[in-house]
Amino acid sequence: MKALLIDDERLARNELRRLLAAFPQVVIAGEAANAKLAREQLAALKPDLIFLDVQMPGETGMEFLAALEPPVPHVIFTTAYDEFAVKAFELNALDYLLKPVDPARLAAALEKLRAKVGAPAAPANRPARLAAEDKVFVREGDRCWFVEVKSIRLLESEGNYTRVHFDAAQPQLFRSLNAMEERLDPKYFFRANRRQIINLAWIDKIEPWFSGGLLVHLKGGAKVELSRRQAQEFREKMSL
Repeated sequence: MKALLIDDERLARNELRRLLAAFPQVVIAGEAANAKLAREQLAALKPDLIFLDVQMPGETGMEFLAALEPPVPHVIFTTAYDEFAVKAFELNALDYLLKPVDPARLAAALEKLRAKVGAPAAPANRPARLAAEDKVFVREGDRCWFVEVKSIRLLESEGNYTRVHFDAAQPQLFRSLNAMEERLDPKYFFRANRRQIINLAWIDKIEPWFSGGLLVHLKGGAKVELSRRQAQEFREKMSL
């Protein structure tokens, strides 16, 4: 497995090289000290795995990862800052290791990667679907929630962000609606239109709407319009 080390500190890269010497399955194909060099190395080396620092001059590791076009290699963050862990996992990082990197934690991260690569293949670069009973960690600023997926009644696109509605909360997450849709099970969630995804279990009533569409009333008061095309798909999905 080819790996690329991205860290602006040469000593940190050297230490990671030393630790990775204990794992012959990982071949270090290259290094980069900033995001610009990292992009060049990605294009040239096509690594399977990236070890990525967070704080770098210019573009941060988070910004670098968020801007990558798929397919994206597996990513393990290595950083001295623990406050970015939630954002790292929102970006589908495999693991988040604090410096100085503990050899046991590194071994666990690589074992996680081995298990993932060795598992039955899902569509490339698509994270696993969330079950209704799963719980997800949601954070906006200083506020945090641990939310059951089935309690999310509505998701709304706001540009590159998504507003998630559950209970009395409506936090905004730094993820697109398309990325959120990939994590949601279509048995429970339905793409009502370009801007909204609804939880089918939260539908209170439905009424005919303009041009063959439907108006869906959700428990809690929200109203969501389905276009004629989406209304037809909805009828097919929900009919006996």
